[in-house]
Amino acid sequence: MPSLQKTRAPRDRSQGRSPAVVPTHRDPVAAAGSQLIGGPFGRRALTGTGPFTPVRVIALVAIGMFALGMVQKLPCYNWAWFEGITSQYTHACYSDIPHLYEGRGFAAGLVPYFDRLSGGIPFLEYPVLTGLFMEVAAWLTPGGGPMREQEQAFWMVNAGLLMACAAVLAVCVARTHRHRPWDGLLVALAPSIALTATINWDILAVALTAAAVLMWSRGRPLAFGILLGLATASKFYPVLLLIPLLLLCWRAGKWRRYGAAVLGAAGAWLVVNLPVMILAPEGWKQFYLFSRDRNVDFGSVWLLVSQRTGDPISPERANLYALLLMAVAVAALAMLTFTAPRRPRFVQLAFLIVAAFVLTNKVYSPQYVLWLVPLAVLARPRWRDFLIWQACEVMYFLGVWMYLAFTASGNKQGLPVDGYQFAIVLHLLGTLYLCVMVVRDILTPERDPVRQDGADDPSGGVLDGAEDVFVAGRAAHLARQAVPPRGPELPRVEWGTSGSARAPGPGGSRG
Repeated sequence: MPSLQKTRAPRDRSQGRSPAVVPTHRDPVAAAGSQLIGGPFGRRALTGTGPFTPVRVIALVAIGMFALGMVQKLPCYNWAWFEGITSQYTHACYSDIPHLYEGRGFAAGLVPYFDRLSGGIPFLEYPVLTGLFMEVAAWLTPGGGPMREQEQAFWMVNAGLLMACAAVLAVCVARTHRHRPWDGLLVALAPSIALTATINWDILAVALTAAAVLMWSRGRPLAFGILLGLATASKFYPVLLLIPLLLLCWRAGKWRRYGAAVLGAAGAWLVVNLPVMILAPEGWKQFYLFSRDRNVDFGSVWLLVSQRTGDPISPERANLYALLLMAVAVAALAMLTFTAPRRPRFVQLAFLIVAAFVLTNKVYSPQYVLWLVPLAVLARPRWRDFLIWQACEVMYFLGVWMYLAFTASGNKQGLPVDGYQFAIVLHLLGTLYLCVMVVRDILTPERDPVRQDGADDPSGGVLDGAEDVFVAGRAAHLARQAVPPRGPELPRVEWGTSGSARAPGPGGSRG
């Protein structure tokens, strides 16, 4: 129980030599699914000391699933991208990548942000680091020949680079919770990654964000900030992680570490953006102007409301509504953080803030699910809940392409409006379901799968096992109840690395 002013959370025994948690021993869905590959993990199975360690297996599985996703795009790669608009939707294999090779001037050798485009968008509408990634891929794409072959090569080069990002993503998730490496298998096997990873370049930001979370879990706030700044230079959403981190550091009093993280993030973002801001300000602003002025689009709750009511929502109204709802979400997150009986885990709050952004944004492109996958796995590593959510996202993935096929074919084939609205509702409900499960884990920590293994916050870094210095509401009431009566102080019993109880030595407890 926490004390009134300073409380110490249970020590994370994963820092010792505790064996890795095996999902087939703890999760009935994982145990049932393992029958397809020989059954649950047995006593004679490899323990991770040979060539097939958990992290290596997860990386190989991630690469394999990514390759299957590339195979799923074969109809488009072979002909549908080039010979008909509707076919790329009916085969659910659309990708922005080949279309933007010529459409954003890469085929003509134009420099992103500096050279003006001839179409309706004057400059490349992507953040700077993503633009650099696209430019590097264009440099690696063989020139000459028919444009169709160049676009195929551009997609293939990008797919190879994005595959590396997918492997990095899976490895970072597997290594974040040291005693639960096999949770990374959820990322590696996620169908949404296989289906959406080559639609756009989002997985670059997702991989950088996962690497940042890994650095924070290792107690390296500056490295966390640098990687988060690079991720924010690739996509906007990673900066949101600084909000829950602020709340958690406030409750634990870790202001210096939070300051290091913020400085690292700001510095890395400026290093990437400042040259373009100075030398090509009009091109640099294009991403932010495009995001501000973009109409309500596919997958968003605002599109659902517009279609059901017949009242189109303007970009200005949608921006205002989304901003107000995000403010409410942040306030709710703060109340949850300060009043929870135990300090929430970092990735739990990170998942909730990004999910709130996804649910309130005025567009939900199919690849945006990538933002949530690693955070969902770390926040709620339960196969049943993850698969329920993924099933909803796969249904939405199919629904949006069938709806586009319906509109592109003149309402002759595909999914009509009512069917697409049902797909949007499935996406919203699936994400909300996972949010509810995470909030339940925060309010009743004994249900948290990670804390059931004796850990406190293995992704929390300096927050793991730290004392609370600010609590409110229910947490403060519990703290007052936990204040011991005056008298001789009893020795604190801790868990040693062998798993046996021990009293602290003369040096005291380092908690």
